Amino acid sequence: MKYTLFIALAFSFMACGGSESNNETPPAVEQAAEEGIATETANTDAQQTGRELIANSDCVACHKDNEKVIGPAYVDVAERYRGNDTAVAFLARKIIEGGAGNWGNVPMTAHPQHSQEEAEQMARYVLSLQK
Repeated sequence: MKYTLFIALAFSFMACGGSESNNETPPAVEQAAEEGIATETANTDAQQTGRELIANSDCVACHKDNEKVIGPAYVDVAERYRGNDTAVAFLARKIIEGGAGNWGNVPMTAHPQHSQEEAEQMARYVLSLQK
């Protein structure tokens, strides 16, 4: 009897799982995708992290992947800097420090809350987009 109970308990624990990977998209990214932000699937972990950082930040107030809002569409940014070896560092600095003049007179707000690494991941996601 004890053996049968032990076997039953062992199977119930195994059935509960816990070893499966979680491939669900974070809710903020799903919400952002509905609004046209961070809609493209990321190709690398760094791009995915950048996608999530963008979806969870105030970037979504001024930018979308495929259409100009207040700031340029991310696909237009990717097009402008495609093939530029210094683009990730340049865009990361712009994300952190903000600025104006590259896309018109409306200034981009500084985002000093992001680390250099986070800003680079955000830039990698933006640069991965294509028209």
